[in-house]
Amino acid sequence: MKGWSKVKLGEVISERREMPNPNDLDSGRIKIVGKISFNSGQIQLRNSGNTKTGMILVRPGDLLISGINASKGAIAIYDESFTEPVAATIHYGSYIPNSGKVDTKFLWWMLRSQVFQELLNEYVPGGIKTELKAKRLLPIPIPLPPLTEQRQIVKLIEELAIHINEARNLAQRRQKEIDAIVGCILFQVVDRNIIDGVLSDVLEAPPRNGWSVRCDNAEDGMAVLSLSSVTGFKYSASEFKRTSVYTKDDGHYWLKSGDLLMTRSNTPELVGHTAIYDGNPSPCIYPDLMMRLITKVDMVNKRFVWYWLQSPVVRKFILQKAKGTSPTMKKISQRVVMKIPFPTSLPITDQCYIVNILDELQFEIDKIKIFQNKTASEIESLLPAILDRAFKGRL
Repeated sequence: MKGWSKVKLGEVISERREMPNPNDLDSGRIKIVGKISFNSGQIQLRNSGNTKTGMILVRPGDLLISGINASKGAIAIYDESFTEPVAATIHYGSYIPNSGKVDTKFLWWMLRSQVFQELLNEYVPGGIKTELKAKRLLPIPIPLPPLTEQRQIVKLIEELAIHINEARNLAQRRQKEIDAIVGCILFQVVDRNIIDGVLSDVLEAPPRNGWSVRCDNAEDGMAVLSLSSVTGFKYSASEFKRTSVYTKDDGHYWLKSGDLLMTRSNTPELVGHTAIYDGNPSPCIYPDLMMRLITKVDMVNKRFVWYWLQSPVVRKFILQKAKGTSPTMKKISQRVVMKIPFPTSLPITDQCYIVNILDELQFEIDKIKIFQNKTASEIESLLPAILDRAFKGRL
């Protein structure tokens, strides 16, 4: 930061102290900020104008800062190209940048950097755990280069951010391609056989929903799986809550190691995902938003069923049959699950042979995923590292 002066934030931004007209809020003419995205800093507006909380006005070009979540990245620029103001609760602060002293984007990037986190911890009593009102924010001194240098730094950061985002998108596409490999290979292997039946042919009984139980996370409560425990066709033993509600020893909702579980309600991409319960935690309850599938051991290999339910033909069937008025949440019924296409006549010996091949492939894929996750982590750490160097004058 050689040659950069220290300037209190109050010298380059001032708090806007306007309140919206209540009639404009009630009529919906002035929209209300719902939240600011931690990752992108984008403002998301509410659908409803009803509020019981005190409100502030935010005008185009203002810097909007969440007093509660500023340290997590909830800082936004309300685009100056907009013509109408918006409102936010009093837990936000709206600030007018002094364009003759500071570039608003430079300030936005800085306030979302580790450098500013360190300043918060140093100058604000209680650090990042304290609600960041104007009286605490504006006295904080920040390193500020000349305006022309600020703009150069912003240009460089944004160019690098574009490349990082491209790398992130590429990594995500590769992850999806890897995830689809097993299902595609399975379908190609079985495609030579006739898909001559449905899933109910190999089930002992119709799928059964779990138990919709209130979870209070009591320390000594019984474990209840969360919907996220069955995601990406993998079982996660750490995704559960607890309930202190009375349970019956003979309840249908108790899990046994090796149980095949399917989500019956989720986003379109995740509904119908299945996983095999590995016995942990134990004892454990499965929730109403899942179904348990009990297969006929003399007809099918359970892992083959699990692999088959990942295949393109099954995913297409489920997406076509899933219902729901919300585009982000779909459900499948027991009847739909029972009608899932299945190669009923495929001998169990052939199923076991296919499972052995796919297990070996899955092992190699898991190794690739470990590498990909490491790469993704490194990509996510790039931008914070760049910001740290930028605002310490080392870029």
